Amino acid sequence: MPKKVTSFDVAQLAGVSQPTVSRALRDVPGISPETRERVMRAARELAYIPSEAGRTLSMRTTRRIAVVTEELTNPYYPELVEPLRRHLARHDFRTVVVTDNVEGPIGLEALADGSYDGVILTTTRRRSTLPRDLAERGIPHVLANRLLDRAESDSCGFDNQGGATAIGDLLVELGHERVGAVQGPAATSTGQERADGLDRALRRHGVHPRHELTRRVDFTHDAGRAAALDLLSRADRPTAIVCGNDVVAFGVLSAARELGLTVPADLTVIGFDDIPMAAWPLIGLTTVHCDLDLLARMAVDLLLRHDRSPDERPVERRVPTRLVLRSTHGPP
Repeated sequence: MPKKVTSFDVAQLAGVSQPTVSRALRDVPGISPETRERVMRAARELAYIPSEAGRTLSMRTTRRIAVVTEELTNPYYPELVEPLRRHLARHDFRTVVVTDNVEGPIGLEALADGSYDGVILTTTRRRSTLPRDLAERGIPHVLANRLLDRAESDSCGFDNQGGATAIGDLLVELGHERVGAVQGPAATSTGQERADGLDRALRRHGVHPRHELTRRVDFTHDAGRAAALDLLSRADRPTAIVCGNDVVAFGVLSAARELGLTVPADLTVIGFDDIPMAAWPLIGLTTVHCDLDLLARMAVDLLLRHDRSPDERPVERRVPTRLVLRSTHGPP
């Protein structure tokens, strides 16, 4: 069966971006005659047939944007969805939250069936093909909070490595040497970058991360609790545990309480994200602050960029992070 020709193939032959192909074939203003002719010539040469389902924000047929998230039982995602909804509303778009599994043909068709003018992806894994599939169908989209290994789509995320470096520096300054970690999945950019940043920071100070004190889990309370119960039951238990996000850190705090350990006298626990619950006096979690409102505004701006700058290549933007010192850290 011959390979289906896509707009990416046309873009590569014409030497332009995929959004430019979409706009040129629809005769949207803003494309030079020379560029349009080059695209048309490449399309004829490849016998490319554009999909009628392809839409762009400039058409605004539904004024709805799909925001793909994990289940909203994870408190991080409502905190991200709300600023996304607010910034989209300022541009007269309505937000539709999609929590189903979209990694597959059925999920792709649900996003590309004409129900939405664009898609914001907040749970995409590093090697996902969904962004490329959406681009091939002419669906404007952007990644928020997650990045791909290869920047094939506009994306924005936090300076995860910078935040993890600040954690490593703090732990060394406090005197910790047996540092444990309950990190997120390596298949996600957040999980991998935060783990890499911590490892590099510790090594730079001469503290060698120990593989047996590291666990990889999903970003959930229960996963964090189970991993911590395992780590803290060891004879050489860590004096500090760095967590892939705040929800995992809540699980670690639960495990410490179950085992009769006092935080921070017996154990330092540090999170990542600084969701509102982390600042509750009952918790007082030391963590890395991530500005979700700024990330949301950046994601919406990138989504609208499909109209404003059709010739630009995909971009990757980062939001700075900062360490917030509360009451769950101390010397070993």
